[in-house]
Parts: sequence; C-alpha cells; structure tokens
Amino acid sequence: MTDTSQTRLPFTAGISAGPQTTHRPLETEEVSEQAVSDEPPMYRVLLLNDDFTPMDFVVQILMQLFGMTFDQANAVMLEVHHNGRGVCGEFTREIAETRVSQVNQIAREHEYPLMCVMERAE
Repeated sequence: MTDTSQTRLPFTAGISAGPQTTHRPLETEEVSEQAVSDEPPMYRVLLLNDDFTPMDFVVQILMQLFGMTFDQANAVMLEVHHNGRGVCGEFTREIAETRVSQVNQIAREHEYPLMCVMERAE
C-alpha cells in the first residue's frame, strides 16, 4: 500500500486563494440509513485448503495479490491450513471477482489445485 499522507498534488503549487477567499467550517450532516444502504455490497475472498499446494506458494500469492505483509500472509495461510479456509479480504464484487480469477489462474499455471472463491459479506 502506498502512504497517501505524503502525496503532493502538483497542480496546487504556487496557487494562492487570495484575500477575497473566506473559510467556512464544513457543515456536518447525519448520515441517513438510506445513504448507508447505497454502498455497494462487499464480498469476502476465501482460499480453500488442499493437500498439495505448498504453503510458501500460498504466502506468496497473498503477499503479491492482496498486498499482505509476510506475517499477515503467513497467518492467513495457517488459518487455511488448520480451518480449511481463510479470508484474504473484503472487496466490492468486481474487485473480488478479479482477485478470485487471478489466484485461480496463477495456481493453475503452476499446476497447483489451490482454490479461491468469494461469498457475500454480511
């Protein structure tokens, strides 16, 4: 992940608001239940255990495709190993579908039976 706290916007360099600009505090509004329900549904991406895919391959997949650290990826891999499945993350439907497809494709390219699936998060 990138650190956005140091991101600079180049188009604002040298631009001055001038003396005519007044600053007003932002008005806060209560978030209605309707606004919350307008958010897209989230989907959980899961890895399923098998007896053939090497653990280090699973860790590499988690680090490369899901941006996990080694320790995070190792913890998920152990969850898959011990519980039969592990959560890689929660995403919007399109992103979840893409990640599932990528994992399954890379596993097949390396001739491993690793399976990745998605389910709607509740």
